[in-house]
Amino acid sequence: MKQDAAANPADADTLRRLNQNFVRAVEMSDVSYFEEALAEDFLNSNPDGSLVDRAGFLAQIARPAMISNLEAHDVRIRILGDIAIIHARTTYRKPDGRAGAGRYTDVWARRQGQWLCVSAHVTRG
Repeated sequence: MKQDAAANPADADTLRRLNQNFVRAVEMSDVSYFEEALAEDFLNSNPDGSLVDRAGFLAQIARPAMISNLEAHDVRIRILGDIAIIHARTTYRKPDGRAGAGRYTDVWARRQGQWLCVSAHVTRG
């Protein structure tokens, strides 16, 4: 994992953990994690090009994931003051057993001392 050289190590550790939990929560359809981790004004760009708000994203997550073995690779965390951008490549297994891959970019903002995800963009192949 690469990170901004000027980053606070505690922030970097927190964001690394939040990222790992985010990926796990997607695969496990863990709505409760996202209820805590997403800002009220969160927006997500889906692989199909649609844009959903927090409520729409939570509804998507509540449905069983159609992928398995989701893993993040080449994670890069960039901390820019009270904003952090996380870029990563993903691999996963499709429902038919074939391998899949994609990328994501998540934007986190420190609000009242807590890191919350404010935006996500997901691609899948």
